[in-house]
Amino acid sequence: MHPNEALFANEAFYLAFAEGDFPAMEQIWSQRDSLVCIHPGWSALLEREAILASWQAILGNAEQPKIAHYGARAVPMGNCVAVICYEELPGSVLAATNVFVEEGGRPRMVAHQSGPCSSPPEKAPAGGRFDS
Repeated sequence: MHPNEALFANEAFYLAFAEGDFPAMEQIWSQRDSLVCIHPGWSALLEREAILASWQAILGNAEQPKIAHYGARAVPMGNCVAVICYEELPGSVLAATNVFVEEGGRPRMVAHQSGPCSSPPEKAPAGGRFDS
C-alpha cells in the first residue's frame, strides 16, 4: 500500500468521526485482520465487535466534543502503514496512531490509539505545511 492511500483512509476515518457516520466508520475497520483500539482512558479493545460497539457509542453521543486532526504523517512499516497525527479537542490535544493494511484493494484500519500529548506541535498555517 502506498503511504498516500493510508493518508486518504486516515482522512476518511476522521470525516466519519466528525460527522458521526457509523456506517462509514464500520467500513474503515478491517474485517479479516487482528484489531486493537485504545481510546483515551479506556482499556484495550481487541475484538471487532467491541471496537465497533465503542465507536457506535462515541458517535451516537450528542455530547461528544468535536474533534479536528492535523499533522498527519505516513510511516510505512512492512505490510502496513502507520499514520501519526494529532487530535484537537476543546482544551486538549491528543497524539494518535492509526495503522492501515491493504484489504480487498483498499486500506483498512487495524489499530487506533490516542492519548494526551503534553507538547504537541503547532498546526501548520492554512495552505502551508511543516517539514521536519
